[in-house]
This record gives sequence, structure tokens and C-alpha cells, in this order.
Amino acid sequence: MSPRRSGSQSLVRLLGQWQQPSSRTPLWRQLAQALRLLILDGRLALDTRLPGERELASALGISRTTTASALAQLREEGYLLSRHGSGSVVILPESKRVVPTRMAQPTALDLSAASLPAGPEIHQAYQHALTAMPPLLSGTGYDQQGLPALREAIAGRYTARGLETRPDEVMIVNGAVSGLALILRLLTGPGDRVVVDHPTYPLAIAAIEGASCRPVGVALPSHGWDVDGLAATIAQTSPRIAYLMPDFHNPTGRCMDAPTRESVARLAARTRTTLVVDETMVDLWMDAPPPPPLAAFDSAAPIITLGSASKSFWGGLRVGWIRAPARTIAALVQMRETLDLGSPLLEQLATRWLIKNGDDFLPARRQRLMAHRDDCAALLQEFFPRWQWAMPQGGLSFWVALPDALATLFATHAESAGISLGTGTRFGLQGAFDRFLRMPFSQPDDVLREAFTTLQPIWTSLVGQPVMLRQRKVI
Repeated sequence: MSPRRSGSQSLVRLLGQWQQPSSRTPLWRQLAQALRLLILDGRLALDTRLPGERELASALGISRTTTASALAQLREEGYLLSRHGSGSVVILPESKRVVPTRMAQPTALDLSAASLPAGPEIHQAYQHALTAMPPLLSGTGYDQQGLPALREAIAGRYTARGLETRPDEVMIVNGAVSGLALILRLLTGPGDRVVVDHPTYPLAIAAIEGASCRPVGVALPSHGWDVDGLAATIAQTSPRIAYLMPDFHNPTGRCMDAPTRESVARLAARTRTTLVVDETMVDLWMDAPPPPPLAAFDSAAPIITLGSASKSFWGGLRVGWIRAPARTIAALVQMRETLDLGSPLLEQLATRWLIKNGDDFLPARRQRLMAHRDDCAALLQEFFPRWQWAMPQGGLSFWVALPDALATLFATHAESAGISLGTGTRFGLQGAFDRFLRMPFSQPDDVLREAFTTLQPIWTSLVGQPVMLRQRKVI
């Protein structure tokens, strides 16, 4: 795949106010620092070709010598690679490309997972499911599209949200990730490119790479989504599909507004790029409900929607669904025969009851979650005042920016203290986002306070260490 090109004006916008006139740091070092931060934050995507020295110098209003010195410094540090005929291409140093996985050993507290425990409604749902089960026992129990009653309930849910849906346009799968894997199996082949938000959900990256496809990141700006960047990436890479999470995006918690959804849907219709829209977090809104599903904004756009019971109700249900045109659903059902023979019936019946009765308990669930969010925000401000974060509009976590690229090192020390942290590198491609942590607020206030009490001295000791000492400890 040839490198994507970053236009000079786009790069100028990303850099913002990078110059510090009062600083004694040379201008070329300031530029190198600013570019390095863009790379570490994932805002300057890996494998992007930078403008030439002369073009960049002209756009920034600085000398070519200053630009050349900054780029030379980044090449020396391993953040740029000079390729013949391609200029300078963004990479990461080898030491930062190892992405940490979930720990093999259990810890006293897992802050790497963003999920909620089951509420009393789960027991009620299973009790109802058991009473509804006997009529199904005379059959084989195999149903690759899913129980008609559950598909009808899900279709009604989409219709009520502004996306007219029939039961034959719904397929039940074993969770959203399972659904994504099935879609990838149907629509992609080895080496195909799949566009993703950057950062994005780690298991989506794993599913894409597991299908032997190449994820291509589109950096999320400070707020909202970069539709122009998405359009440019689609034009330059010709992806088979694009995977997006517009409803309380994991890990940032932001929600795509209606005008942006309309623009993205029109882009998909114009380019004939299939969008796979993950609505896993759609029920976990706090300040305001999300707009209608993205597929509702342009009926001509090729959009497949993923849903799940895991975040709304309980992860142990392992029930998800795919909403797509009936022809696509039929192809997916046929493709599924090579993977499994359907989803558990008891869990499907329980999920149907939860969907039908969600209005009775989801508001209280959202209220509890909002209280957890506010408590976590106060604790973050109290214990880690230098960390930066935006209040999420929904979802289950904060996306926290650290003052330095210390997430992996911090997580390593926290692990020794019995606390597992979700480093930003899990949400990026090739080790990006080592300056970030995903901090879930699904834990009660007292649990988080105890954890932060343990983490604070660890963090203080790290930021007080010289840079070279930190590097030696990582190695």
C-alpha cells in the first residue's frame, strides 16, 4: 500500500499554535516536538507521507533550514522514514510498537475493562426465558438467523428510532465482535484495507487483522469526526469497508451529531463504501439521546449496523445482531454455516424480554452511570490534576491524555500493585496513543478512590524520573 499524503494545510491545522515565542527552545526543536506529539497522539496517522521540506516551510512561514532540522531530528528518533520517491513517512520507533495485551494473571482491580455488572433485571429475564422455552424444545434448536420473536423486537426498536426495519433485515449473532468477524469474512479478502477511527475499539482491530485485512486509521480531531479526512482516506486507499462507532465512541465517549451522520452517509452512498456501524454503546447516553441510526440518513448508502446486548444489559448474555438489507442478511446466514450453527436460544429469549422491558430499568441504569461518571471526574481532578480529558457524552469511560508518553510504563508499575490499566496503545495501530489511558467509570466511588490512592504515588514517581531512566526501565 502506498503511503497516504498529508496536505500542508491539513498539517498546519493539526499543529495549531505550535510556536512558543517566549521559549528558549530553538524553533526547529519546537516543530519536532509538535510533530512528535501528533504522531504519539495518533492524530498524524502512521504511514502518512509528509509534505516536502520546501512546501511545509512555506505553509508554516518558517525557513526551510528550520523544517529540515526538525524532520532530521524525527528521522533520527525513529518517527520518520525516508523512502526514495516518497519523501518522509510517519512511523513509530521500534521500542513503541509493542502493544500490551490483557494480563494473564488476575489483579486485585481491573481498570482495563469498561463494562457493568448484571442488574436484577437479568435474573428476571432468564426466569421469563425459562418459561418461554418449552415450545422450542420440540425443534432442533439450530437457527442461523435467530429467533423470529427476537428479530421482530430488534426490528421494532430500529423502526422506533427512525430506521424502518423488517425482521428479515436482522440477524442474531454471538456478540458484536462475532458479527464484525462474519461481515469481514463475507465482504473482504486477505490484504484488503478497512478504514477505522483512530483510536478505535481494540477487538475491532483484532478482528480486522484476524481476517488478514489492513486497518487504516482516520485520526479523530479534538472534537467530532473529520469527514474530510475520512473522504480523503477512502479516495486514497479504496477500502473494502469502513468501521465506525458514532454512538458514544469507544474509547472517547463522543457522539456523532446529525449533520455529520448525514455527511458520512452521503459519502458512503457516493463512494459505494460499505460502512459497518457499531452501536454497542447506543443505550448508554447521559446528557441527551443520540440521533437516529446512521443508516437512516441515506437509504442508498451501503450501511450495515451492529448491535449488542452486552453494554446495555450484561456481557454474559453474548447476544448481538446485524441489521442490513435482506439480501446481505441472506448472504451472511449462508456464510455463517462455515462458522457455527446459531446462537443459544435461552439467551435470545432473555434478550427479547430485556428489549421489551428496557424502558423500565434503562433510565435508572443511565442515572447510576452518570453518577459514576461525575464521581470519577471529581476523583481524576483531585488525584491527577495534570491529566486532561473531556466529559464523555455517554459510554463507560474517559479518554485521558497524559502529560507525556508514559501510559505503558505507568500500566506496568500499576500491574505490580495489583491494578490493571487500559493503555491507549490498545486502541491504536502499531503502538500509537502511548500518551493516553482509557479510564472506565463503571466502578463505584469508593473503589476508584482506593485505586487512585494506590496509583497516585506511582505516577508521581514516574514523572519525577529523568527521561533516560524511564527509557532504561522500559527496556
